[in-house]
Amino acid sequence: MKLVEAIVKPFKLEEIKDALLEIGVQGMTVSEVKGFGRQKGHKETYRGQEYTIEFVPKVKIEVAVTDAQVSRVIEAIISAAKTGSIGDGKIFVRELNEVVRIRTGETGETAL
Repeated sequence: MKLVEAIVKPFKLEEIKDALLEIGVQGMTVSEVKGFGRQKGHKETYRGQEYTIEFVPKVKIEVAVTDAQVSRVIEAIISAAKTGSIGDGKIFVRELNEVVRIRTGETGETAL
């Protein structure tokens, strides 16, 4: 099992959610986060003053999937999130050792 984490532009969330539902992903966790990568933030002007916004708003999507689903999940996220411009985001894949469904006590892949 794997935990796929994607940090993407907020306006792409609905497209990503739809793409994941289309390939059979049944659940996900979404968090609003801030950060910066190579772009190092951006500058904005407010009432004639220039401000540097160092932490850019992003959305973090976490999806727990079976090993067999990982490549399809990554492809779906990339196709839905890609704009071709800087700041499109990153995808991280981590090993998931154990999953337990609290309500039923199911473990492993059956708990996904």
